[in-house]
Amino acid sequence: MRRYVLRVVSLAAALGLWQALTSLNIDLWLRFSQFPTVTDVARAFAARLSGPDYWTDLTDSLTRILTGFLLAAVLGVATGVLVARSRLAEDLLGPLLEVVRPIPAIALVPVAILLFPSNEQGIVFITFTAAFFPVLVSTRHAVRALTPTWEEAVRTMGGGPWRILGSVVLPGALPGVFGGLSVGIGVSWICVISAEMISGQYGVGYRTWQDYTVVDYPGVFVGMVTIGVLGWVTSTAVELLGRRLTRWLPRTAYVPGARPPRPARSVKPAPTAPAAVPGGPASVEVRDDHLV
Repeated sequence: MRRYVLRVVSLAAALGLWQALTSLNIDLWLRFSQFPTVTDVARAFAARLSGPDYWTDLTDSLTRILTGFLLAAVLGVATGVLVARSRLAEDLLGPLLEVVRPIPAIALVPVAILLFPSNEQGIVFITFTAAFFPVLVSTRHAVRALTPTWEEAVRTMGGGPWRILGSVVLPGALPGVFGGLSVGIGVSWICVISAEMISGQYGVGYRTWQDYTVVDYPGVFVGMVTIGVLGWVTSTAVELLGRRLTRWLPRTAYVPGARPPRPARSVKPAPTAPAAVPGGPASVEVRDDHLV
């Protein structure tokens, strides 16, 4: 409970500082007088919630992000496993993937406009490309990091390639796969919002850009808050799913802010009486204050 209270206090303090700087028109080096206040953004948010356009934009953005991300998750994991397990696949696909991977997904907007017949398909393509490479790279590294002993054990018990894939490769690579998925969902949100700003119709990014062009700054901040909340919700969902599917992994006992457990005291064994040596001096014991 204490940790949740601290989080709420931290958020409230940030909002209070924002309200104070903007309402007092503080201009030191940063021009806070140009920013809308928290109350202005809250009023604009309430007005958007009561209208149909906000929910249409929300539905369109979520549909685009989920479609592109799910495609990237399936194809990224499959390609990563294939490249990590097959030298032929690595030789055929590796150079092409490494050349395309450094290109920012948002730079592919002109390609998407020329390649796909509709803007909707182009935005999904941008979202897919943004998430595909983080998932691919994480899966490839996770599969290559698996210990060969597990695979040898399955082969010894008569398991074939599919048995190894289902019992060793995929379960062992799951932690790395979900690391790539967590990165991919965040990058996907960045790129889908940018693509909507450039060539979209409806969507949170499109509406945010429209508010900027008509100098509706509270509306711009409504879009920013919406993007942040959606990104946090989807990232949390991916993380919770990863924990659910990797319950068999050992979990660390570390809890932020908790005191580490005290080490157990070592108990010294009680000294034992020396054994009598034949022909040596007799052993001496004390019984009821008498020497024996």
